Amino acid sequence: MTRFCFIFLLLMVYSLLGWCGEMIYCSLCQGKLCEKRGFLNGPLCPIYGHGALVVLLCLDGGCENPLLTFLLGAVLTSAVEYVTSFAMEKLFHMRWWDYSQFRFHLNGRICLLNSALFGLASVFLCHAANPLVTAWLTGLFAAGVGTPLALLLLAVYLADIVLSVRSAIQIGSRLAKLHAIYDELSQRLEALKAEAAQSVHTHLEPIAERADDLASRLENARAEAQQKLRALCDRQDFFERRLLRAFPSLRSVSHADALKKLKENLHTRRK
Repeated sequence: MTRFCFIFLLLMVYSLLGWCGEMIYCSLCQGKLCEKRGFLNGPLCPIYGHGALVVLLCLDGGCENPLLTFLLGAVLTSAVEYVTSFAMEKLFHMRWWDYSQFRFHLNGRICLLNSALFGLASVFLCHAANPLVTAWLTGLFAAGVGTPLALLLLAVYLADIVLSVRSAIQIGSRLAKLHAIYDELSQRLEALKAEAAQSVHTHLEPIAERADDLASRLENARAEAQQKLRALCDRQDFFERRLLRAFPSLRSVSHADALKKLKENLHTRRK
């Protein structure tokens, strides 16, 4: 139990430090304080925590040569990022980040720039940060605080995961419903067009009389679809909106247009 709690606290520390690093990096790139990053609602990016643990465990705390730590750390953390991207896409049917705009990327899931930064972070982790963090955590456990703290954080962490996964699933469900509304509107418009074309071919005179009726039915179909779209978008809760803001490059595998509409609604609500 003590070893599990120790490793879990390492995960929490490096997930927090990773979140802080990403917030600083993204804010510097944007020239302003960026939106809160990360899949979870709390100030954690578990991908960094898991990447740190993989590096520490696979490299046994780090190589004697910092250059080797850099190279192996870059490979290991990039593998963690690639697998995480792939798994999240398969689970939620959405691409949460995409590096396709960067040079030297692999399927948009990882890129050379980030791998190099992860390599540098691995050097800092192994040769500077981890000895200090390990000594601090050892002190917590010696004082009898480590295990209760770990169990408390574990409960909060699991609750945040459940809440965040629920929000991601809700976004996916909302996208499917939006897509269905668009399909329904498209089918109704096609039916009206076919009806108008049939009237032209079979009843040349009545089409002039029925023009207003067809135009009215067309406008009603559009208004009804817009009302459904607004109602569906407005039912988003705080956690769904936060998740959409946290991943500005989020893409849907099957419902790209619906996701675009959802983001437009989110942007409009913030004005």
